[in-house]
Amino acid sequence: MPNINETLGGYSDLFMLLAAMVYAVAFICFAIDLAKSSQTIRELESNLVKEEQEELALVGATRSTRGSSASAGASALDSTSDVLVGDSMDYTESTPKRRFANIAIMLTILAAAIHVFAVVSRGIAAARVPWGNMYEFLTTGASIVAVVYLVAVRKKDLRFMGAFVIGLVTLMLCAATMGFPTPVAHLIPALQSPWLVIHVSIAVLSSALFTISFAMSALQLVQHYRQKNLIAGKADKLPFLRLVPSAAALENAAYRINTVSFVMWTFTVMAGAIWAEAAWGRYWGWDVKEVWSFVIWTVYAGYLHARATRGWTGVRSAWLSIIGYACLVFNFTVVNLYFNGLHSYAGV
Repeated sequence: MPNINETLGGYSDLFMLLAAMVYAVAFICFAIDLAKSSQTIRELESNLVKEEQEELALVGATRSTRGSSASAGASALDSTSDVLVGDSMDYTESTPKRRFANIAIMLTILAAAIHVFAVVSRGIAAARVPWGNMYEFLTTGASIVAVVYLVAVRKKDLRFMGAFVIGLVTLMLCAATMGFPTPVAHLIPALQSPWLVIHVSIAVLSSALFTISFAMSALQLVQHYRQKNLIAGKADKLPFLRLVPSAAALENAAYRINTVSFVMWTFTVMAGAIWAEAAWGRYWGWDVKEVWSFVIWTVYAGYLHARATRGWTGVRSAWLSIIGYACLVFNFTVVNLYFNGLHSYAGV
């Protein structure tokens, strides 16, 4: 007869898969919302163009320099963006209802509840905190990403990010369950320390926030090149991006999140050094995990410094943020799996 811990561990794995499936459906709903919004945007633009042309006809010669249909279309383009979503990302009375997006939010709430239950039951089954190996680190981090997004979406109209954030959450859960499956087990001696709760919990939280800022930076790049093409007079091939704030607004939001995440990562590195001294008798030993943690810290420090003091905004800022996240992913995957060191406790 299996004991209660084994049973709970089995339920945890089952509910983790269930959460991944519900997230996938939510992702599909977010994607449908973006696709349907393209048609809505075109209809709004057509109406605004007509209104603009009627206004130009009334004003007459005093506004003749703006009388072309192309100018009217450009003005309508800006007006459409204002109607759908503003750079403040705040909910307003004019915010479109967007049925599929709201269904996706409800599904995300359901998936997050299942997900959190799976993470908590994993911890109860293991009789410890549920982030002792790659599987647990990734599933816990994915749950934080989802919960942070849901908390933020209550105050800001971040439905435009749903497909990107929930897509990443789904990918993280799939990677955990298929790439790093690990049965419930006791921790190795090196991890049996109170510092596991302090050091790794902050690392999980900061990594989750870096994931959200990465999604914003990637979206910022796409929005930047779209805006660049529109200024050049090219056709708008991605009209659903009018649901998304401007590239500058996305950059500012990503910068604020990265600032908080960087502080947390700094604490992670410092706490890791203190733990290393307690476990191995030295604060720093150039272990490969330590080196890459410092590389991540350096890249994000450079990002914050360059943007704040050197004027590195726009595309350069976004790419620095993305490079930092790439280093984070490399540290979690390649370093854990293929480099031997004192931190070789991936669990796979």
